[in-house]
Amino acid sequence: MSTRAKVLVPLAEGFEEIEVAAIVDVLRRAQLEVTTAGLKPGPVRGAHGITFLADTVWSDVDPEAFDVLVLPGGGPGTQNLAADPRILDAVRRFEATERRVAAICAAPTVLHAAGILAGRSATAYPSVRATLRGVDLVEDRPVVRDGRVTTSQGPGTAIAFALDLVAQLAGDARAAQLARDLIAR
Repeated sequence: MSTRAKVLVPLAEGFEEIEVAAIVDVLRRAQLEVTTAGLKPGPVRGAHGITFLADTVWSDVDPEAFDVLVLPGGGPGTQNLAADPRILDAVRRFEATERRVAAICAAPTVLHAAGILAGRSATAYPSVRATLRGVDLVEDRPVVRDGRVTTSQGPGTAIAFALDLVAQLAGDARAAQLARDLIAR
């Protein structure tokens, strides 16, 4: 995939702030084209009261124009993503058109709700793992890649998750250089 891969990150009220900041920052440092899209107009408040201003609003985005869909976690944010039929439809379309989908923390539950996680290896935040029936759960790795689907465990694994996405989208050498620059082990 090109080093200018286009990445779409939906932001729903209650998202996990560390995950969004780390993922978007690392992907942009890799010179990937990242667009954050709020589910509704205006600033989006995270799970811990930090407000982000999305680049655009979901209704103004054409998900078909993107190479990768990355879902941040956060309990309330994940519930809001899963409750939005536009997000579930986008997950299914990305899968159907063989594009990459990634989810961290509780967000693998959105992939599961969309019907694309069953039969795959994945990880997630410990409190939601039991809801992922039919998934080969991996608890001892912070990031799990199964084909075009990548999952990760939570806020503390956000940089590793983002670096794995960089490796997929811009190559291992770029990811390794960024890891050195960020002093990420």
